[in-house]
Amino acid sequence: MTLGCVSLRANDVASSLQPFVDDHSIAGAVTLVVGKEGVKSLETVGFSDLKAKTPMAKDAMFWIASMTKPMTSMALMMLVEEGKLSIDDPVEKYLTEFKGQMLIAEKTADHMLLKKPSRPITIKDLLTHSSGLVSKSPLDEVTLDGNSLHDVVLSYALSPLQFDPGSKWSYCNPGINTLGRLIEVASGKSYADFMQERLFTPLGMKDTTFWPDKAHVQRIAKSYKPTADKMGLEETTITHLNADLTDRKRMPMPAGGLFSCAADLAQIYAMVLNGGTLDGYRYLKEETLKQMETSQLGEMKVSFSDGMHMGLGFHIVNTPVGVTAALSPGSFGHGGAYGTQAWIDPVRRLGIVLLIQRAGLPNSDRSDMRAVMQKTAVEKFGK
Repeated sequence: MTLGCVSLRANDVASSLQPFVDDHSIAGAVTLVVGKEGVKSLETVGFSDLKAKTPMAKDAMFWIASMTKPMTSMALMMLVEEGKLSIDDPVEKYLTEFKGQMLIAEKTADHMLLKKPSRPITIKDLLTHSSGLVSKSPLDEVTLDGNSLHDVVLSYALSPLQFDPGSKWSYCNPGINTLGRLIEVASGKSYADFMQERLFTPLGMKDTTFWPDKAHVQRIAKSYKPTADKMGLEETTITHLNADLTDRKRMPMPAGGLFSCAADLAQIYAMVLNGGTLDGYRYLKEETLKQMETSQLGEMKVSFSDGMHMGLGFHIVNTPVGVTAALSPGSFGHGGAYGTQAWIDPVRRLGIVLLIQRAGLPNSDRSDMRAVMQKTAVEKFGK
């Protein structure tokens, strides 16, 4: 079954974002509210192309950036369920290039002193952004030129750890990219093929891809950033990706490379709301998803908003406050670099998705657009 794309209460949620279109904070948006039974609301506001005055379409596509991370994490957990990995395993068990990795003990402008870490990094450390891996490597800047996950992850392994594994939280794209490489080694398939075969195709996510085709490109909402005087918006490019989005030589980034649309995201979040099943097909065990939604780092300071805990690939609302005030404790999800957000409220049994393409936000997780949209969605559908 493909979940229906109908708005049951037209413009209730999307219209809450009209002031942000009017004051040039965003060009436009797609809003989605999904429940266990399917789509409750799919609405649009504003424009996908300001110059052409093209109204935002319900099937508009977006670079969802770091919203890719929970999907990569779910794929990894499929292999854990199959006994091919354990989250407590050291990464070096599967990727031998991580053996003997050193830790920065002291660093000045003139020298660097290395020492052995207290323990090797584990798969759980990668899932929780507590590995200590370098925040980026030189190869991250040239993934456009056909470097493989193998090459990029090797560069992480050859870089010294920034802190002792498990000792602190530090948002880490290389950690999630390393999960993608682990998927390749454990499954015997390329990361992109595994994602396609185990998630996107069976869920009917036909417009979710690392490499949009020419038809997809026509549907991608243009990205905007503030003008120099902060009085308007000007078109910008998608960071980390080359100009030819169709170029399949570009590495599929497990940490943030996906493009998608609201209808596709409704499928995967309905599956999560249904405890890992959709249309009678089980993707993940309910207990696996529960583990992913459970705090793994205790009271350690994590995430980009207040009151948050860290699960396995998901950020978790421990204390609803500020931008998360409308959500229930235990809500979980992830945002993306250009303001996209997807959060599941397990108490109200709602998935709430905001799709925008707005570069230059001071903090995309704490945007006013997110707060207003989530509050409106909960008021309309969370009773």
